[in-house]
Amino acid sequence: MTATPDVWKIASVGDAARARVAVDRVATDGGAPALERARLLTSLTARLRRCLAQGGTWELRLHARRSTAGREGRLEISLRRAGSPVPGPDDEPVLVCSLPHRPAPDGPADDTTLPEALLRADENTAAVLDVLDEQERLVRLHLDELHQTNQGVLALHSDLEAAALAQRELLEAERTARAEAERARRLLTFLGDASAAITASLSHTAILRRLSDMLVPEYAEHLDVWLFDEEDGEQQEYGADAHRMQERPDAAVAAARTGRPQHAAAQPGRLPGTEDLPPSAPSPQRPVLAIPLVAHRQLGVLTLTAPGPRFDADTTVMLVELARRVGVALDNARRYEQYRDTAETLQHAQLTDLPTVSGLLLAARYLPATRGLNIGGDWYDAFLQPDGSLLAVIGDVTGHGLHAAVVMGQLRTALRAYAVENDSPGDILTHLHRMLRHLQPELYATAMIARFRPGEPEVVWASAGHPPAVVRDADGTVRVLNAKPGVMLGIPVPYAYADHRADLPAGSSLVLYTDGLVERRAQGIDPGIERLGRALGTLSTAELEQDLDAAADALLKPLLHDSERDDDVCVLMCHTVSPSGPVSRREAGRGPALTRRPGGGRPRGSVEDTRREGGCRESF
Repeated sequence: MTATPDVWKIASVGDAARARVAVDRVATDGGAPALERARLLTSLTARLRRCLAQGGTWELRLHARRSTAGREGRLEISLRRAGSPVPGPDDEPVLVCSLPHRPAPDGPADDTTLPEALLRADENTAAVLDVLDEQERLVRLHLDELHQTNQGVLALHSDLEAAALAQRELLEAERTARAEAERARRLLTFLGDASAAITASLSHTAILRRLSDMLVPEYAEHLDVWLFDEEDGEQQEYGADAHRMQERPDAAVAAARTGRPQHAAAQPGRLPGTEDLPPSAPSPQRPVLAIPLVAHRQLGVLTLTAPGPRFDADTTVMLVELARRVGVALDNARRYEQYRDTAETLQHAQLTDLPTVSGLLLAARYLPATRGLNIGGDWYDAFLQPDGSLLAVIGDVTGHGLHAAVVMGQLRTALRAYAVENDSPGDILTHLHRMLRHLQPELYATAMIARFRPGEPEVVWASAGHPPAVVRDADGTVRVLNAKPGVMLGIPVPYAYADHRADLPAGSSLVLYTDGLVERRAQGIDPGIERLGRALGTLSTAELEQDLDAAADALLKPLLHDSERDDDVCVLMCHTVSPSGPVSRREAGRGPALTRRPGGGRPRGSVEDTRREGGCRESF
């Protein structure tokens, strides 16, 4: 077939049939796929019909284009009216069919009979039907797959719905578990904080006050504490709420009798670890929880009125545990008070009545610590020697409490014994050092001894690791006896203490003190010694000789008025006067001075000293 198109004249149905047969043959020879060939012939037949319907003569142009590199050949067919040089605007577009093979070069034959053309058309139709059958088969397969998919989707939706329901249930369970865990965490945190708060105090009144502040109103509408007498176990009451003795809830009585927590309400609470009782007469509308306060023995009963309609189980467990810890704290507070009173009594018994010495004025002050156990090993002493000299002593045993007070008494007694045979302060300290090393190998002490001889304008002193004494001369000049001190008493090394001498003419003052007077946590000891020197320098000789006790108070006031004391304070003031000098109240027979901290040492008969005189009831 040439590159030029073949032209067929179409004026009748026969012309159209022959042209269609020619196109079919070219497409078949060129290897056009049956389905594509059928589509081409169907479209061509429809166009031929439209042309015949319009009448006149038409030209069918059949152009087989050769294949090029990388591109397949194709068959192009166009229809236009005869005599028209180019396609008109109303002409239909070219029909195209792919030709995998090159058609016969001699062009289409026109001798094909119509029956043959009909049979060929049936072949094309058969090919189309085969394709349709295959498509129908595929459609059926797809329909089956779609049905199976729909069934799977329905099952999946059902599974998803079940999974969503299960997930919602899990989320709700998780939310509930988290809420319960958070509530348990909050209760544990409160229990820890409350325990720390109540154990931080060694005053049973402070413990109960803090307990009330923590529990009311969140965990209890009202709180009542009934404490038993410590000595005979009788259930007595006194204080501001003594008139309410007859209103004590039955639950509190049952808790005191059985030693088990009691719950009183209109409906049984079935709370863990408690026993249920009928409603309480004093509080019939609100549940009452009565919990024994127990340590090594039963100390009392804590009674709580519910802040709402009921106590819940978790809160009850926390309250019972808190009551157990309160019992331990109250027991510790009572033991501490007994321990403190014993140590305080022992230490006060060691305080010396200062002697009367011609030419020498003496004043002493002892102040317990304002915080902590407030009983330490600080002491002072002053006593005459057979030769008429006077030894002034200041000391501090490490530690606090009864043990420190006992060791302090032992040192004081031993010092007086060693002083009988030794008039040298250094020798006395050397003997004390040996004794303490053997008697109390793990306990240490500091001490300073000053010896005054009548008529001598000097003082002989020795120090065992003690803060240096401060001297005020008659002209108001202040100096520190800062010669290097010896080691602390009891340090596990042999040591001999040396004597030192310092001028101390008439009108001079020597101040011995313990570190509690000058030492502060944030500043150390040196700034405190400087403050002591400045305070001593503000006192005049007339003030010192007229009333040394008042001068001692004036000396302490600027040093202690603005601080809480973690340690005891001991001060011993020694002022030299001429034999013809003024007679002080000390020489007139006034006893030693003991200064008590505010609220520290409590005089008998005060409120807090009734703690062992009967049971008590605290209501908040």
